[in-house]
Parts: sequence; C-alpha cells; structure tokens
Amino acid sequence: MHDIVDLEGRGVPGVFVASDRFAGAADAQGKSLGMHPRRVLTSHPIQDRTDEEMRALADAAFPDILAALTPC
Repeated sequence: MHDIVDLEGRGVPGVFVASDRFAGAADAQGKSLGMHPRRVLTSHPIQDRTDEEMRALADAAFPDILAALTPC
C-alpha cells in the first residue's frame, strides 16, 4: 500500500493486488494514509494454491488490473 501511495503521489498510476481477506485492512491503511489507491482483490487464500491455480487467478484478475490503470 505504501508503495502505491508513493507512486500515485509522484503521478505514476498504480494498483495493488491482494486477496479479499485483506480488504478491511486496506481500507484502514488507506484511511490512515489519507489515500485510497485503486485495488483489485482476488479470492483468499492463495498460499496453498498450485502454480496453475495462481496463473488462473492472475489471468482472471488481469482485466480488472488493466481497467484500474486505464484512464476512463
């Protein structure tokens, strides 16, 4: 979150990706930092997933990541 806030402050668009379990923590940290950067949440948990499952998650998240980085 700090990296994305720093990049956004420098004018570099960013988006962070995390599992949905951390949505509340991201909200709290965004509030404390005074910024709510764009984010894409994936399903939780991720640590026990196979490489194939992780690739599928990444492929599924890619359109949302691209949309978050593309100006309207």
